Amino acid sequence: MKILLTYYSRTRVTAGVAKAISQKLNCDVEEIKDTKDRSGAIKYLTSCIDALRETPTVIEPIDKDILEYDLVIVGSPVWAATMANPVLAYLTENKDKFKELAFFCTCSSSGYEKTIAKMEEITGKSGIAKLFMTKTDIDSSFDVKVDEFIENINEKNV
Repeated sequence: MKILLTYYSRTRVTAGVAKAISQKLNCDVEEIKDTKDRSGAIKYLTSCIDALRETPTVIEPIDKDILEYDLVIVGSPVWAATMANPVLAYLTENKDKFKELAFFCTCSSSGYEKTIAKMEEITGKSGIAKLFMTKTDIDSSFDVKVDEFIENINEKNV
């Protein structure tokens, strides 16, 4: 099974989860890169407003050919109870290319169920595995949750 893990990370928290997953799965990785500067507190607040409004953003072209992968794992931080705009752009642009999907998201405390549901709605595909990582999870049960996510992927044996 050929796997691609793709993610967006503004603060590098989602990147840390992506790194742990990709190392354990030994899969290809591609970071979704936004062309808009979203650094700092004020830009984060405007990013949350953009996320709520589902305001389109422009992402840099992706290098990997999604059609070559049996499974694409997509990771996003949760902004205002939904996915980050760069992930929205990625999923919207590529929704017809995915064979199978798995999803993960990072958040301070809540909003992850709605985020994953929206990712599934946009792509028209249910995730074969789903991982939610709150700040508490990252601090206390990181490895256990990542291992469970990978086990769920391996059980599906896409």
